[in-house]
Amino acid sequence: MNAREERGLVIAAMRKLNHDEKGWLVPSQSGEKIYRVSVTAQTCDCPDHCERGVKCKHIYAAEFVLKRETDVNGNIVETKTMTFTEKVTYKQNWPAYNEAQQNEKKRFLALLYDLTRNVPNLPRKRVSGRAPTPMADMIFASAFKVYSTISTRRFACDLEDAFDNGYLSMNMNSISISAYLECPAMTPILHGLVEQAALPLRSVETVFCPDSTGFSCSRFVRWYDEKYGVTKTGHDWVKAHAMRGKKTHIVTALEIRDRDAADSPQFKPLVETTAKNFTIKEVPADKGYLSHANLEQVDKLGATAYIPFKSNSVQGEAGRLWEKMFLFYQFNREEFEKHYHQRSNAESVFSMVKAKFRDNVRSKCDVAMKNEVLCKFLCHNICCVIMSQVELGIEANFWKDGTTPAINLLPNRA
Repeated sequence: MNAREERGLVIAAMRKLNHDEKGWLVPSQSGEKIYRVSVTAQTCDCPDHCERGVKCKHIYAAEFVLKRETDVNGNIVETKTMTFTEKVTYKQNWPAYNEAQQNEKKRFLALLYDLTRNVPNLPRKRVSGRAPTPMADMIFASAFKVYSTISTRRFACDLEDAFDNGYLSMNMNSISISAYLECPAMTPILHGLVEQAALPLRSVETVFCPDSTGFSCSRFVRWYDEKYGVTKTGHDWVKAHAMRGKKTHIVTALEIRDRDAADSPQFKPLVETTAKNFTIKEVPADKGYLSHANLEQVDKLGATAYIPFKSNSVQGEAGRLWEKMFLFYQFNREEFEKHYHQRSNAESVFSMVKAKFRDNVRSKCDVAMKNEVLCKFLCHNICCVIMSQVELGIEANFWKDGTTPAINLLPNRA
């Protein structure tokens, strides 16, 4: 198959060709012009055929469509396609689910304590006065508070029980948790703990799906709607960009940005963070992540990104990764969809987080809102580990040799 024949196949697959008594009306590959083609006379009024007298891509496209739409008697028929989508259901292992849910709080506290016990304290100058609260206690109390979903004052009894059971090194006032969440130094540590909590499942997950969601807050914003010409108001929100595993719904990487942050720029840091701890084989993602850089980023890791192309996407330079995935998407759509729709079940991750730990944040300052969202995903990861313990027999080993962090809990983050 020569180059013109390949382009004709692309036109036949992507563009609509019309037929009348004078011949075929074939659009250009860009869709900007329409050319008159006669398959019988092998003529076309495009510049390529008129100037060179060769069989152009438009003639090939008409032949492909004619072959596709001609019946056994030689009559051209108009075909209409109807697609029936079968609803896919996912069976629940109810005995394992019941056991995990009925014992979740007890296991959650034990795993949260095990995860936070080796959190380092921040360096502090020697000054007089009361010793500061250990960072491990601050994070344990903040995450437990988010897990409980109750108000700070009502959380006082749970905090006292946690101290009596040895999960906290000191008894603290529940009101102090609001101040803990406002600590900027807690943010990189929470990022590290979210990644750390996913490590027990690194032997299970190989397919990862990026996406984003918002958590509303108590602040209101106003914006102008150009479509309707009116000014609207509504709740502001914090946007979470997450990479999550397909099988267990574990979140392997997380980026918290403002409400206007685009999805595509977050793809690279999510993939890089996940690749440090997991083996990536496939990354199915929606069209918002489509770019040359994102496809090449996954390819460098020896994996494949299944991202559908947009209606205005073009084939690109021959031999490049973009062209290969473009042709695969156009001519192997059924196979592509099998890989792409692995992300469909992963959409439930955000539903799980919001249903269990609420879809809003109670904090009011930017740092506290960010830390509160991080705590939600930390709690979610621990719950996923608990379910995997029961269902898959996974051992929750967060630390190397019992004391050494498996990853850096104090990364340099912008």
